[in-house]
Amino acid sequence: MRGAAGLIAFALSACGNAQPEPAPAAAAKQESGGLRVLFIGNSLTYANDLPGMVQALVGAGRPALEVAMVASPDFSLDDHRQSGAAVRAIAAGRWDFVVLQQGPSSQPQNRKQLRASAATYAPEIRRAGARPALYMVWPSAGRAGDFEAASQSYALAAADVHGLLLPVGDAWRAAWRRDRSLPLYSADGLHPSQMGTYLAALVIHGSLHGESCVGLPASLRAGGQQIEIPPATARLLQEAADEAIARAARPAQAE
Repeated sequence: MRGAAGLIAFALSACGNAQPEPAPAAAAKQESGGLRVLFIGNSLTYANDLPGMVQALVGAGRPALEVAMVASPDFSLDDHRQSGAAVRAIAAGRWDFVVLQQGPSSQPQNRKQLRASAATYAPEIRRAGARPALYMVWPSAGRAGDFEAASQSYALAAADVHGLLLPVGDAWRAAWRRDRSLPLYSADGLHPSQMGTYLAALVIHGSLHGESCVGLPASLRAGGQQIEIPPATARLLQEAADEAIARAARPAQAE
């Protein structure tokens, strides 16, 4: 990945409906002492280079975040297991967190699949010395009524495996409560805009480090592009991220 020293390179075409080749996930051990995070997902992970944006949020004076990704278009976690690359990547690195993502999983069968997949991956993740983390995504713009069910699905999957919940979908809703005009979707009504990915990166950064998002950079570079969020908007998004992270600390209800 592009960015600070000691990063991991992988092939990534980073926006909208782009469909890159799956990214290699092997990573060399870095000596900085920063967190090592593996992302496993689909286009909602690789759009706008989300791992690179999380990495770019790490400020001066703290150890760099090391990231790697296994991501393919339209893949579920089961698809990744069948391809084998994700399992090999988990075993290959001494990760701190492995971030798991599939679609919104708001429908009962998809929720069941998400929870089963998380439970299958969790022992392998812990054998690698890492903690599983569930990256809660969002439904398409045409299915706004599915936000709550998607939120519940990811909260349940995280609770099942004693994993870390990354409540990005909840942060989108918290941001819209502050300003409904925020363009978090890209033109296709599914993938995130740069602003939507920035908000996702805030949530993931804040959750992984256990600290407030307020004051994180509003200007950064990821995926070969410069991202500039207006300062007032960045503050709004940072506060929305903090709200969602705080709410995620509440225990999920078992089903």
